[in-house]
Amino acid sequence: MKIAVVGAGAIGGYVGGLLARAGHDVTLIARGLHRDAIRSSGLTIESKDERFVTHPACTDDPAEAGPQDLVILSLKAPAVPAMAEKMLPLFGADTAMITAMNGVPYWYFHKHGGPLDSYRIASVDPGSLQWDRIGPQRAIGSVVWMAGAISAPGVIRHGSGNRLPLGEPDNSRSERVQRISAALIAAGIDAPVLDNIRQEIWTKLWGNLSYNPVSVLTHGTLEGLSRDADARLVLGAMMEESKLVGEKLGIAFPVSVEERMGMAEKVGPHKTSMLQDLEAGRPMEIGGLIGVIAELARQLQIATPTIDTVLALLKVRARAAGTYNE
Repeated sequence: MKIAVVGAGAIGGYVGGLLARAGHDVTLIARGLHRDAIRSSGLTIESKDERFVTHPACTDDPAEAGPQDLVILSLKAPAVPAMAEKMLPLFGADTAMITAMNGVPYWYFHKHGGPLDSYRIASVDPGSLQWDRIGPQRAIGSVVWMAGAISAPGVIRHGSGNRLPLGEPDNSRSERVQRISAALIAAGIDAPVLDNIRQEIWTKLWGNLSYNPVSVLTHGTLEGLSRDADARLVLGAMMEESKLVGEKLGIAFPVSVEERMGMAEKVGPHKTSMLQDLEAGRPMEIGGLIGVIAELARQLQIATPTIDTVLALLKVRARAAGTYNE
């Protein structure tokens, strides 16, 4: 397949590198020194078990790549609006797109069938740019259960996890999603087709929407926040409020709030991605992780006072850091 990876960072670069090694025609969309290093020396993937180099095409201009069979969108949410228009040359009539990102994706209510069917999420897709220009019909949902880092320009260090479950918005096992799943699995990625990808999205989101914002306000780790009685009050309230939203949208929560916090504690002294972004001076994923919950709660007429308060303080903190201007 012809595959373009938009956002060839720790996750996109790792997935793209495995697909390139498997023989697919891969183009990485990257910028700066990372792009230059991949062009000159290839993409190096390092993990605890192996080290290999592949030589995918790499450009900062999607128009150079042209129409693809598959696009893998692996940007952080704040970077997507500026890239959405530039990505359009990658799409032919039948091009599919995997949204390999944190949070609630722009296509979430496409063929949802629930109370907000076809609703366009402003906090995720301002001005409906992705919905109108790329289209929800191209989307294949996924949830990223892997971690890594760019250890040097052109070098991806894979840390943990190898799971990238997929799912169609209408929960069907379409020919295209099965074909893409098979290609990813053959490349060494655990990418099963799920019957309800939205359930998987919420499995990850439930922890992200609470721990990420609170970690920014406190500089606490997953373990530290989980062991702090005051932090647990806030985290627990956010989880309970968001659970009401999820349940209204048909999501089941198989574990309790206490059990979910226990799972976070076991991860250890890990900094959340949002706290890492703050410390690095990068824009944080405010809209896709917590702003979206406040927005959906308003649409569903569900009170979320703790989430609203934490969201307001998070925006203040982001403005003070110079990474948020809304």
